Amino acid sequence: MRPVWRVADVRAAEAGLMATLPPGTLMQRAAAGLARRCALLLADRGGVYGARVLLLVGSGDNGGDTLYAGARLAGRGAAVSALLLNPGRAHAGGLAAFRAAGGRLVDRPPAVVDLVLDGIVGIGASGGLRETADQLAASLVRHCGRDGDRASVVAVDVPSGVAVDTGHVPLAASGRPNAVRADVTVTFGALKPALVVGPAAPLAGQVELVDIGLAPWLRGTPALRVTEWSDLVDWWPRLGAASEKYSRGVVGVATGSATYPGAAVLSVGGALAGPTGMVRYAGGARAEVLHQHPSVIATGRVADAGRVQAWVCGSGLGTGEEAAAELRAVLAAPVPVVLDADALTLLVDGSLADRLRKRDAPIVVTPHDREFTRLCGESPGTDRVAATLRLAAWMNAVVLLKGDRTVIGTPDGRAYVNPTGTPALATGGTGDVLAGLLGSLLAAGVPADRAAAMAAYLHGLAGREAARGGPVTAPDVADALRPVLARLGAAVGSAGPGRRDRPGK
Repeated sequence: MRPVWRVADVRAAEAGLMATLPPGTLMQRAAAGLARRCALLLADRGGVYGARVLLLVGSGDNGGDTLYAGARLAGRGAAVSALLLNPGRAHAGGLAAFRAAGGRLVDRPPAVVDLVLDGIVGIGASGGLRETADQLAASLVRHCGRDGDRASVVAVDVPSGVAVDTGHVPLAASGRPNAVRADVTVTFGALKPALVVGPAAPLAGQVELVDIGLAPWLRGTPALRVTEWSDLVDWWPRLGAASEKYSRGVVGVATGSATYPGAAVLSVGGALAGPTGMVRYAGGARAEVLHQHPSVIATGRVADAGRVQAWVCGSGLGTGEEAAAELRAVLAAPVPVVLDADALTLLVDGSLADRLRKRDAPIVVTPHDREFTRLCGESPGTDRVAATLRLAAWMNAVVLLKGDRTVIGTPDGRAYVNPTGTPALATGGTGDVLAGLLGSLLAAGVPADRAAAMAAYLHGLAGREAARGGPVTAPDVADALRPVLARLGAAVGSAGPGRRDRPGK
């Protein structure tokens, strides 16, 4: 997992590192990495020599990084212009180097621009862009390069205007984001929350981390961690010569009803795609489930389902007394449970709070924003990570807060973010597939926090896979899990031995 650090931690690390280096070394390292990435972008647009580059330069070190990078590009033959938003506070050393390299100062953007560097504000800013900067940010889409295409925008460290520690983006009066939208963000030393979570993350575009030597100086606990493919390869349960259906784990699925049979079919489909060896279904959609998935063992009630190693409960279950009785039966089982959709609605009145508190086995809840609001009495707000962690501590459960960048929080304060989300998943029933897959991972013995991170990651990849064929439906996502998991299986096989089946039956 890749760690993500708050501004205060980054600042402390920078101070420690700079005390060991000659003055200006850190800024030169950052500028060199920034210029290198810009040169790569320009290589795809006719080359660095003769390219038209515009620097939007604010005050402080972020503006200095931008000016030094512009000087390097000018030294390679680019025509580099700098628009200083606060000329009296521009970084003196960077400005001198920029002028010495042949860069020129302008008071308005040139007519032709291949590449824009956003150095308006850095990680120390807050509160969105001021009026002049906001107008510049809004105008970037109108600039075109020598090839006639829109100018590429590179953010320096973070897109200007975003709340760095939370990923929140204020809105302008028109309703658009009051921040720069970048194609690429070149960040220095460490990932920051705004690059990976919240509405700021899509504004960052492709994120490239430049190593400036900061890692040994980053101390304490990261704000959150980003799940990576290599994590899934390490965590996925391995099969062995002695594996059989019970040793692989059995997952119980208490979802759907006569009114919502599709929820049962979809959640069972997600469970079957996972690593367990058997799925037991309990609910009012037995006929539909067996028609679609004949390998499933189906009964009408949780009490009749037989032994399982984890339960999935809620999707399409209903909110009446019969549904509440099934939820109570699931919570009484001494195994991990996934609570989704209607199960979360049944928790809102607090009547099951004692059952939740008395459980020793893990609980994973999977709310979207509206369900989160019903559970908490307030929306996730501007800090989705903090909101997720509050709910996790209050419920003593792992919380998977769905969204474009799904956040996972644990009761002991650890947070993860999923990087594979896609708007294609914003369609009915995809959450049912996710819940089933998550339950399968729990039944296979994967710890709850890892199971949630893995399920979100694979679900996102399946959404992207399904979108390749056109508009996405939930059955498409369930079907797309198989090629995604085939790729994961190949990677797991190449990686060699790992954790084997769970012991016993």
